[in-house]
Amino acid sequence: MLPLFLRHHDKIESPGAQTPGLADGSSTSVACATGKQPSTEQVTSQESSPPALSLTSLRKRFGDQVALDGLSLDVPSGQRVALLGPNGAGKTTLVRAIAGRVRLDAGQVNLLGRPIEEPGAGDHLGVVPQELAIYGDLTARENLTVFAQMHGLMRSEIRQRVDWALQWIGLTDRQHQLTRTFSGGMKRRVNIACGVLHRPKLLLLDEPTVGVDPQSRQRIFEMLDSLHRSGTTLMLTTHHLDEAQSQCDRIVIVDHGRVVADGPLDELIEKTLGNYRRVNLQLKHWTAGRLEGLVWDPNAECWVAGLGDIGEDLPILLNEIRALGGYVNSLEIREPNLHELFLTLTGCELRE
Repeated sequence: MLPLFLRHHDKIESPGAQTPGLADGSSTSVACATGKQPSTEQVTSQESSPPALSLTSLRKRFGDQVALDGLSLDVPSGQRVALLGPNGAGKTTLVRAIAGRVRLDAGQVNLLGRPIEEPGAGDHLGVVPQELAIYGDLTARENLTVFAQMHGLMRSEIRQRVDWALQWIGLTDRQHQLTRTFSGGMKRRVNIACGVLHRPKLLLLDEPTVGVDPQSRQRIFEMLDSLHRSGTTLMLTTHHLDEAQSQCDRIVIVDHGRVVADGPLDELIEKTLGNYRRVNLQLKHWTAGRLEGLVWDPNAECWVAGLGDIGEDLPILLNEIRALGGYVNSLEIREPNLHELFLTLTGCELRE
C-alpha cells in the first residue's frame, strides 16, 4: 500500500465553518504569531479566493461512537493552524477525512473550493503522516525520486525538485546513504520532504516532530517556516502545546467531534479565562483548608490560588496568609497559556 500522503484521494476506508472564535459562533480576527496583522493585499486575496480548506457539517460514526458531530471549519489560504484535542476527540478521523480516506456519513470537505472527491481536487494537498512512510532500503535521494514519480512530476523536473528537497532538509551531504541509517530527526525531515515535492498549497502534518530531539524540532520548523513564506497553508496536529503556541497563528481545539475553540491564542485566552491569573506560592507553617481558594497542587508541589485582579487581590491574599500564621517563601504569577486554556475547555490533559 502506498503511504498516506500519496493516496489522499485514492483510497477510502470505512470504520476503523466554525467561524473564528469560540464554539458559540463569536468571531475573532486572525493575527500572526508575532502579533502583526495581515497586509491589505493578503486580506483582499483571501476574500477574493476560496478557503484553502472548507469543512461543512462533517459527521461520522463508528458503531455507537460519534467521531465527528457536525464539525465545520474554514481555513483561509496562508494560515498556520494547530489542530488540538484530547485522545478520542475526533482529530484522527478529521485528518483522515480531509485526506479523503474516511467515508463520511454526512458533510462536505472542499479543497480550494473543490469537493475532495472530485478528480484532481486532491492534487494541491500534501499529507505527512505521523508514521514514517519512507523506505529504509533506499537512499534519501532514491526515496525522494520514487515519491516524486508517484506524485506525477514530469521527468524533466524530478531532478530539480529532488535537489531542492535535499537542500531544504539539509541532507545533501547524506543523499546517497540508506535512510535506515539515519537518526529519527533525519528520517522525519525526509518524510516531510516526500510530502511536498508536488508543491501542495495545503499541507497537513500529523505530529511532525514526534520522537525527535530539540535541534531536529527546530530544523523542522525552520523548514515549515520557509514553506509558509512561499504561500503554503499549514495545518498540524501536535501534542506539544508549546509548538502550537509558538509556531501557529490560529488554534483550533476539537472535543467530542466538534470545534470548541477557534482563533488566535490571545483572543481565546481573553474570552475564556479573562483576567484570571494563577499564583504559585511556597508557604511555611501552612496546612490545607485554612483559607478558601488556596489549594495544594501535587504536580507543581506548591500552593495555588486563582486571582482575577492581581493588583487588588494579591495583597489581600498575602495579608490573609500572614494573619493565619503562614509565611510566604516565594511566589510566582503565571500568565494564562494554551495549556490552561486547553484544560478549561476540555477538562483533561492533551495526552489523556
